[in-house]
Amino acid sequence: MARAGYVSLIGRPNAGKSTLLNRIIGTKVAIVSDKPQTTRTRILAVKNYDNGQIVFVDTPGIHRPLHRLNVRMVDAAVDTLREVDVVVLIFDASTRPGHGDRYVSNLLNDVKTPVVLVPNKIDLVAKPNLLPLMAQAQAWHDFAAIVPVSAATGDGVERLEQVLLEQLPEGQPGFPDDYLTDQPERALVAETVREKVLQNTHAELPFSSAVVVDQFDEEDRGRILRLYCTIYVETDSQKPIVIGRAGDMIKRIGTEARLDLEKFFGTKVFLDLRVKVNPSWRDSERALDELGVPRSTGKPRR
Repeated sequence: MARAGYVSLIGRPNAGKSTLLNRIIGTKVAIVSDKPQTTRTRILAVKNYDNGQIVFVDTPGIHRPLHRLNVRMVDAAVDTLREVDVVVLIFDASTRPGHGDRYVSNLLNDVKTPVVLVPNKIDLVAKPNLLPLMAQAQAWHDFAAIVPVSAATGDGVERLEQVLLEQLPEGQPGFPDDYLTDQPERALVAETVREKVLQNTHAELPFSSAVVVDQFDEEDRGRILRLYCTIYVETDSQKPIVIGRAGDMIKRIGTEARLDLEKFFGTKVFLDLRVKVNPSWRDSERALDELGVPRSTGKPRR
């Protein structure tokens, strides 16, 4: 009998949720960087199997919110606990569990659906240290299963997928075979550019950048896709960091983003990037709406 349903990936920032999702799906549907709080909204991605279908829901890292942006991000993650058939709690096995991990696990106290614990980054952990770590984490909740993985190398990921299928209810797939993600093309463009900003500015530009697609011109899409984007930063001092000396940084960001977008869309891409300062965008409800960061409804979305 086929099994099908929704699986939510939750955990602290930088636990490796998006890397794991991309590994499972087999293509990049979520941007990744070594900076926490990279994922800002929920990302739905579908994978089909011989014996079923899993709809994965990648969520922002759960953390203490300091801005309206962070409040929306945490709400987006917590809301999924009421909506899915299986919850996957991912934690970074290369670090010692702390108060943040216990806080996230406490959110599961009233969850009636199965919860699978996934210690990630086991490639960075000596095997003798892994079992005591798992035993400590096992006290957080009555987990349906514990599956150690390395999203970076793929170790344990196939087993995790089978465990998740076994936990899903019997039923028919809810999405067609060719469905990949719910992310609109504009969002994929904006996130690709933001990923390159994060990767190239490193510690110089923390979480205070955002990208808006001002124009998505697909009139001659078979030959070239013309994209015009604005990168928002919070302070005047951050603007020259993104632009770089003689524009070298913005050129590098644009070139790397364009190559990824050409691969994704399968056509030539013209990418125009501009940088603007907006000191309060993280606390502006209007700006967050324009960026597509969802508001919490407090109600199941299914």
